[in-house]
Amino acid sequence: MAAKASLFFSPLECFLTTRLCKFFPTTQKPSFPSPSSSSITLTNVLNADAVYTKLPPRLRNARQEQERDAISLLNERIRREHAKRDHSPLRSAMDSEEADKYIQLVKEQQQRGLQKLKSDRARQGAPHDAAQPTFSYKVDPYTLRSGDYVVHRKVGIGRFVGIKFDVPKDSKEPIEYVFIEYADGMAKLPVKQASRLLYRYNLPNETKRPRTLSKLSDTSAWERRRMKGKVAVQKMVVDLMELYLHRLKQKRPPYPKTPAMAEFASQFPFEPTPDQKQAFSDVERDLTESENPMDRLICGDVGFGKTEVALRAIFCVVSSGKQAMVLAPTIVLAKQHFDVISERFSRYPNIRVGLLSRFQTKSEKEEYLSMIKDGRVDIIVGTHSLLGNRVEYNNLGLLVVDEEQRFGVKQKERIASFKTSVDVLTLSATPIPRTLYLALTGFRDASLISTPPPERVPIRTHLSAYSMDKVISAIKHELDRGGRVFYVLPRIKGLEDVMEFLELAFPHVEIAIAHGKQYSKQLEETMERFARGDIRILICTNIVESGLDIQNANTIIIQDVQQFGLAQLYQLRGRVGRADKEAHAHLFYPDKSLLSDHALERLAALEECCELGQGFQLAERDMAIRGFGNIFGEQQTGDVGNVGIDLFFEMLFESLSKVDEHRVISVPYPAMELDININPHLPSEYINHLENPMQIINSAEKAAEKDIFNLMQFTENLRRQYGKEPYSMEILLKKLYVRRMAADLGISSIYASGKMVGMKTNMSKKVFKLITDSATSDIHQNSLIFEDGQIKAELLLELPKEQLLNWIFQCLAELYSSLPTLIKY
Repeated sequence: MAAKASLFFSPLECFLTTRLCKFFPTTQKPSFPSPSSSSITLTNVLNADAVYTKLPPRLRNARQEQERDAISLLNERIRREHAKRDHSPLRSAMDSEEADKYIQLVKEQQQRGLQKLKSDRARQGAPHDAAQPTFSYKVDPYTLRSGDYVVHRKVGIGRFVGIKFDVPKDSKEPIEYVFIEYADGMAKLPVKQASRLLYRYNLPNETKRPRTLSKLSDTSAWERRRMKGKVAVQKMVVDLMELYLHRLKQKRPPYPKTPAMAEFASQFPFEPTPDQKQAFSDVERDLTESENPMDRLICGDVGFGKTEVALRAIFCVVSSGKQAMVLAPTIVLAKQHFDVISERFSRYPNIRVGLLSRFQTKSEKEEYLSMIKDGRVDIIVGTHSLLGNRVEYNNLGLLVVDEEQRFGVKQKERIASFKTSVDVLTLSATPIPRTLYLALTGFRDASLISTPPPERVPIRTHLSAYSMDKVISAIKHELDRGGRVFYVLPRIKGLEDVMEFLELAFPHVEIAIAHGKQYSKQLEETMERFARGDIRILICTNIVESGLDIQNANTIIIQDVQQFGLAQLYQLRGRVGRADKEAHAHLFYPDKSLLSDHALERLAALEECCELGQGFQLAERDMAIRGFGNIFGEQQTGDVGNVGIDLFFEMLFESLSKVDEHRVISVPYPAMELDININPHLPSEYINHLENPMQIINSAEKAAEKDIFNLMQFTENLRRQYGKEPYSMEILLKKLYVRRMAADLGISSIYASGKMVGMKTNMSKKVFKLITDSATSDIHQNSLIFEDGQIKAELLLELPKEQLLNWIFQCLAELYSSLPTLIKY
């Protein structure tokens, strides 16, 4: 039995319907689809009738006002959805065979991502069933602590109480049960069952508590929350598909593999670790064997050899006659990169290296900009100024981004724009959640360097409340063994106070201050003196977070650690321990009672990740603590918060593995048949108002045949030029919109028979369910059923043709709004 549609009419609607029924009789039964009735004919359009003029002006205006926004609202809705996705490449047409090939590539890429996750989780000690074909984020009940929040896939969110033995009803042998508290009672389930259905609940924001616990007596509320999460997942899958397919479509000739590359690599003074060798191999393969531009993340701790990977990639590109850009978040790091690159390429006089920064004079900048444009600089190093509109590259081939998480939103968008045309290599010790997320799913190539160099020793981390005595003791220990000390504060304000305190405590020790607002020469000179050992204690902000490589600085003191992010603290700690001496990181907070749960969890994570090479795992913890952030320009925290991160990820991997089942294959517009026998006549005054009515109607049909955006553009231009169209013209436009939306949804014909509306379609039942689950209107969601390759709805009453067309228009508009959650070719 088909579900009934709920239809509500205002008094004005009822009155107008009664009046219009006189002019549009409903006694004639609609015929079944025929090609002739599916298109607008010029004869019908140009036969002026008195229908429009017979209604009194007041009622005519009221009727127009009643329906005025139907098309406008749809246009706005489509544009709004499109604007959210402006950062993504537009879908371009591809035939079914090509689509099948790309979807297969996507599935293979996703499997590689799953494989990477399996091995990573295994290294972290997570339980894994080797026989299990799909990756699972389910939680082992024995790892839960009392009070932890968990998600039962079918029931919802509850609080874990504990595991106890109990005797089941049909047995005398006690077995272990997991006890979970819900809003309206306690549930118990066998441990084996729990391990198949339970997930840890992590929220992607500061609070760890869910809004409410689920109810055992009402699982429908949980099902709605889970469905919202599922729809959000599907939208993200489509975004991933678009990004990945767009990248696959970009082509450039592979770089030649030359003996000079092997010679350059042989100049590396250290024996590479196994992970480094793999990263070298990955990047070389990306550049010399693939026709698609590289977009690879190199994730490794400070001092683990990420820079050497970048240097080899730069050499490969530059020796082929292209330019390379090295982008760093701070001038300190940019200067260090410039020095390292200049020294490494000093044997190649024909390769020119340049540095562009905000500290240069105007004339120096202009000279560099000219050299970049003319191709007189091969490798250009700098901060975000390199992303400015004034910088024109002669033949850019490679972009190296160091510590992407330090750049702002606008800079990241600009970096993303480069990925369509050049190879991109991103270096990071603790990648941002979005980057990590793409790497985990396999849609961002990643190479992990987690093996420390042989001489590296883990950094000892000390976390405690601030004490002057502890500070003095830590500094004295380092100075006594001939080392140097970083003293880091979150803000410039306070640096002078620390300077006074330390000068009193260590009167014969050279101390200096460094921060980003100092003049270039002053900052550069301070850093060089500290590197040489002339300065023993450097009081600074987090300007030293990235890149500063001081071999004999092996103690860092960080004050007010609660004001730093987890990735920042990890990076700052990495400033020490670059030699074979044991390094110390002293993290001081003012008072534990003043710290939020979020800050305490962050510090605990840092204490736990004290081994070398744990930046990637720390970034995973960071993602669990603070969430994904802006993944694709749209806040996903609410969607993830509905179900928790672990279940969200599991649903994501499920959806990715079934990507070919979520396709909507459109039908050609001319083949779409609309069998609703409605042929309104335009009023003569409107025809006289149009400059060339025949041409305008033809243009409308052509716009609809092209795509929805051309039809929207036509409608908006028509209204701008001639004002709001009469109701009969609006009906004609709605027929075009209905056919266009139906064709895009894979609907080949629409017909009505009495109170029944039918839509023949090529979509599968799974796709139909996904569309209706995504629909925002309960009326249309509940009124439609899928049966024998048709979408059907049984209305409460047989509608006049215009009312019927309006209902179909609104119904298709709801279905059309679900297209962003589907893979469409």
